[in-house]
Amino acid sequence: MKTKVISIQDAQALPQALEILKSGGLVAFPTDTVYGVGGDVFNPQAIESIYAVKERPREKALPILLGDAAHLSAVSPPPQRFVQRLMDSFWPGPLTLVLPAKSTLPPQLSPYPTVGVRVPAHEGALTLLRASGPLAATSANISGRKAPQTAQGVLEQLGGRIDLILDGGRAPGGESSTVVDCASEKLKILREGPILLEEIERIMSNE
Repeated sequence: MKTKVISIQDAQALPQALEILKSGGLVAFPTDTVYGVGGDVFNPQAIESIYAVKERPREKALPILLGDAAHLSAVSPPPQRFVQRLMDSFWPGPLTLVLPAKSTLPPQLSPYPTVGVRVPAHEGALTLLRASGPLAATSANISGRKAPQTAQGVLEQLGGRIDLILDGGRAPGGESSTVVDCASEKLKILREGPILLEEIERIMSNE
């Protein structure tokens, strides 16, 4: 497979990306944290491909990226009130919320009854996600290696493994999102990131 690199500003970038995603292929793109690689969240073949190209352990569920918080209903039941407060406060942004997964999602996505979801604060990513719908997406690297901040960094790791890289310049964050388990009333930080525990606790204390 030859991996194509195209500027995210190119008029053909979005149509090409959507065609690839619709056919079950994979596209890498910049987010507000690092570059991600994504596929159609409802396509089991695309999900399997993400695990394969990243050499990702199957016990690690794949997160979902949305173009808008209103799209959450496609992948998770209506959120509890405290979850809605976190969404309102930190989305779009570098906060992944682990929520109950809808039964309509392919079982390949997660070995658990939950799934991580977020809305990235990056206009290029949002444009793609609003057009494509929810994507199964995670950092565009070989598992265990550093997550790339540039299209070149993606090419060095995943070149020849994925169909397309949308080059949007350097990803501004450089640090993977904070992950919070919201599947029960007691919140748990699963991965520290740009949004600190203190910020989350401040929002929750205003409940």
